[in-house]
Amino acid sequence: METGKGGFSEAGLRRLREVLARHVESGKIPGLVALVGRGGVTHVEALGTMRHDGGAPMRRDTIFRMASTSKPVAMAAAMVLLDECRLRLDDLAEQWLPELADRQVLKRIDSPLDDTVPARRPITVRDLLTSTFGLGMDMTALGTPIMGAIFEQGLTPDLPEPMPGPDEWIRRLGTLPLMYQPGERWQYQISHDVLSVLVARVTGQPLETFLRERVFGPLGMADTAFHVPADKIDRLPTLYAPDPQTGEFHVWDEAEGGRWSRPPAFQGSGGGLVSTVDDYHAYFQMLLNGGTHDGRRILSRPAVELMTTNRLTPEQNAARTAMATDNVHLSYGQGQHGGWGMGMAVRTYRGDYAPIGQFGWDGGSGTSTYADPSNQLTGLLLTQVGMSVPNSARLIHDFWTTLYQALDD
Repeated sequence: METGKGGFSEAGLRRLREVLARHVESGKIPGLVALVGRGGVTHVEALGTMRHDGGAPMRRDTIFRMASTSKPVAMAAAMVLLDECRLRLDDLAEQWLPELADRQVLKRIDSPLDDTVPARRPITVRDLLTSTFGLGMDMTALGTPIMGAIFEQGLTPDLPEPMPGPDEWIRRLGTLPLMYQPGERWQYQISHDVLSVLVARVTGQPLETFLRERVFGPLGMADTAFHVPADKIDRLPTLYAPDPQTGEFHVWDEAEGGRWSRPPAFQGSGGGLVSTVDDYHAYFQMLLNGGTHDGRRILSRPAVELMTTNRLTPEQNAARTAMATDNVHLSYGQGQHGGWGMGMAVRTYRGDYAPIGQFGWDGGSGTSTYADPSNQLTGLLLTQVGMSVPNSARLIHDFWTTLYQALDD
């Protein structure tokens, strides 16, 4: 652990380490890397091992599968295009994505796929940026024809079909009706992967190439990508999805020969990135700086403000609020923030130890990445335990609870 004040108390940082170590010593979290940053000072804890049965120790430069914490970072590609007027918020998406023209909308969420009405209006870029274009992952609607079709068509990351390349992916998406009218309500996941295709078509480059040129390169994010090259694969831990009944560790993805060991057919901004605590810290610190890094502007201040403040009306957000409060058993308490910006959650009410205005997101692989403007604080906690069980979610809660107590001012 590095020392230096940075606005944290020594006792608070000791307590933070003790709480993290308790989770590792319980046997439920094989290893973790945590970074907290404030006032130009970072503190890093690397605890435990790369595998649940031992193996190499976790290190500061361990590379993790970022899962849904990819969303706030990959969103920067679309924001660069807004800044450059290559996209406008209310442009029609069909200009680049003709597959999304002339949408039909289900009469009810459980309707047969042909029981539809015409969309009241076209899908806009704004709808995609705010996750309100009309399709998404709805865990309260499992078993409906539309959710069945989303899984069968391979439209979600590795569930159960591998995702096809971008053009085929958007073609398949275009064969389905929307769940809701464009702009009507917030829905999770799918809009981010539509943005992957949109950015590639607007720029004429693969998403990763554009992100590397405009975001990852300038920020020095050398280990952030959509796969891990062979010369770094020893830095990628095994990813586990423990059995929900027994807690037994099941391997969800091995490093060698696993899903991230080769370039994917689809570079999905919804959950495809791998990264390290230092790379992500550079990105979230840039957001806290209003879009600059080492004196170089990455995003305009208004773009950062759009991303990191609530973009949803109460009506658009109603389903998300209900999910967070009524279906808390599905998410282990993650997601109770109030608002959503572009690519990330935004706290609009004080529901726990974090203040209003904190922004970021969590990932199903056991990752948590947030920044807090009022305290000028970044916090990153990365593990290799998927949220098939509550263990990593409980660790994440304890990390943030303890981190906020360690603030010394």
